[in-house]
Amino acid sequence: MGKAEYLIVLAACVVITLPLEIAGARVYRRPKRLARALLPVAVVFLVWDALAIAGGVWHYAPEFVTGVRAPFGVPLEEVLFFVVIPVCGVLTYEMVQLTLTAVRRREDRRAVRR
Repeated sequence: MGKAEYLIVLAACVVITLPLEIAGARVYRRPKRLARALLPVAVVFLVWDALAIAGGVWHYAPEFVTGVRAPFGVPLEEVLFFVVIPVCGVLTYEMVQLTLTAVRRREDRRAVRR
């Protein structure tokens, strides 16, 4: 896999969670709400990454990243990580909430029939 490995893993995360949106999670359909949830956290972690890279605390193995860098030396894959993984998490959370709501409604209807 080499240089595309990190991107392939991120793409797999998107592909695996995409059915949750189709099933009704409605995360991609509310981009402003999603941005308000993701951007503050992504900015904090991107600054943290940039400082750690600049300080020599860590680096990214060149054989596993494309070499495309955002400002301050942060690899493109790392920038995408701070968007893709939280989106997948929000999709999962929203689907769990939707499922729990459906289960509770069904239980309530059964209780009324008894």
